[in-house]
Amino acid sequence: MNNLISERLAGVSHDLGDGFNVHRVLPPKSRRAVGPFVFMDHLGPVELPAERAMDVRPHPHIGLATVTYLWEGRIEHKDGLGNTQIIESGDVNWMTAGRGIVHSERTAAADRNRSQDLHGLQLWVALPREHETCDPMFEHTDAADLPRFDLGSADVRVVAGTAYGKRSPVTTQGELFYVDVHLPAGSELPLPEEYPQRAAYLIDGEAEAGGEALRPRELTLFTPGGSPRIRAIRDAHLVLLGGAPLDAPRYLWWNYVASSEALLEAAREAWRNQRYPMVEGDPEFILLPNNRDRVTLLLQSE
Repeated sequence: MNNLISERLAGVSHDLGDGFNVHRVLPPKSRRAVGPFVFMDHLGPVELPAERAMDVRPHPHIGLATVTYLWEGRIEHKDGLGNTQIIESGDVNWMTAGRGIVHSERTAAADRNRSQDLHGLQLWVALPREHETCDPMFEHTDAADLPRFDLGSADVRVVAGTAYGKRSPVTTQGELFYVDVHLPAGSELPLPEEYPQRAAYLIDGEAEAGGEALRPRELTLFTPGGSPRIRAIRDAHLVLLGGAPLDAPRYLWWNYVASSEALLEAAREAWRNQRYPMVEGDPEFILLPNNRDRVTLLLQSE
């Protein structure tokens, strides 16, 4: 491994339920966070046949923001605040859980009984401590409102945060960047220099950094400092992300991120007793897991 690359995260297959599998990249045992990003699922690419739908039943979150971004397909988001939103290719759904929110992610009624291609990412961002118990909120940003520009030969879209002098209109907390890049064969793109923690995820194609190949569906982490450049061997599609390190250690359990185990326990009790506002018109929900000892500590130093 060259001195530009510090680690590679290959990810594992994970079943969201009913046989709907995703490629889970964060958090593995070796590396729990990249900047404030503590969770990363790659959905697809997959063709859902007409008789099969995506149905992630209502479930709660605390202390984090979920970021959903698609290249293909449509997903219907509903939450306990009363929001209903179809997310389509290029749109960004940013849901701030704060002290607690419930949401579902399903195939929309209009899309059932017909086949659908689905491809995208969902990431979780640990909220800064000063915001981890804020009021929950939901924000949808249309694809047309995201900064999209050419940087050399690269087609760059800033999904969230700030990169290359452009800022996404998506409301975020803390210092981060999340960029979608299409890089033609033979062209190069530098990583944003202003962030201490940076990573690249190759969706498709062939690329390298410092003479070392980036592997598809693998998160490549770069050493702090320096000016890594990604070069496309053939046309490449990548996501770049990172930011400032966690401002304090966090605990990750199930769908919860918190700075203390006391907050985790309070959130367990709230879900067990259905004290969160639920998704209107949806009687289903995911039961609280019986594995409270499986708490992951996300360290500041990572």
